[in-house]
Amino acid sequence: MADTIQEAVTLALDDAPERNFRETVDIAINLRDLDLNDPSNRIDESVVLPAGTGQETQIVVFAEGETAVRAEEVADEVLDSDDLEDLGDDDDRAKDLADDTDFFVAEANLMQDIGRYLGTVLGPRGKMPTPLQPDDDVVDTVNRMKNTVQLRSRDRRTFHTRVGAEDMGADAISDNIDVIIRRLEADLEKGPLNIDGIYVKTTMGPAKEVPV
Repeated sequence: MADTIQEAVTLALDDAPERNFRETVDIAINLRDLDLNDPSNRIDESVVLPAGTGQETQIVVFAEGETAVRAEEVADEVLDSDDLEDLGDDDDRAKDLADDTDFFVAEANLMQDIGRYLGTVLGPRGKMPTPLQPDDDVVDTVNRMKNTVQLRSRDRRTFHTRVGAEDMGADAISDNIDVIIRRLEADLEKGPLNIDGIYVKTTMGPAKEVPV
């Protein structure tokens, strides 16, 4: 399968028109024979890409004390319980933060407050924080999430996810797609039979089918 994935990626990169900006590479995944009105059939997975996402990933950490100090080294923003309460009182600011942030991480003891103050903003966007347990290393967690993408179908048969950037090369992008396909096939009830098609494309380029 790796060879056929690489062929599709190479075609997508070769056929992409020249642009004066660095294009991302995405895949579109079409599902079939699934009742997506049933939430248990929906895809909602975080996948760590072996070659990275090829883009900056915005990560916000809710933490205090020593964990907050360490998080400052790697996170884009670190917020404490006072900041959390302020966000709860400012719906527009909370929505802007949610829209601008790829992933949230939070100390486990703050999760209840996050649910109370930000649950209605983060929940519908699928951005509730990853809980950080007392033994977890916040630096390791954030660095891992920088290479993570979210697979989320909601109730749609077609959904998209980022798999890299055009200058990463076909090999690296193909490795990322291979990991995503394997995760999907493992999660879906009928495995590959629930996948109707996968297409890869650059931001502005034509889509190429990935054989599965």
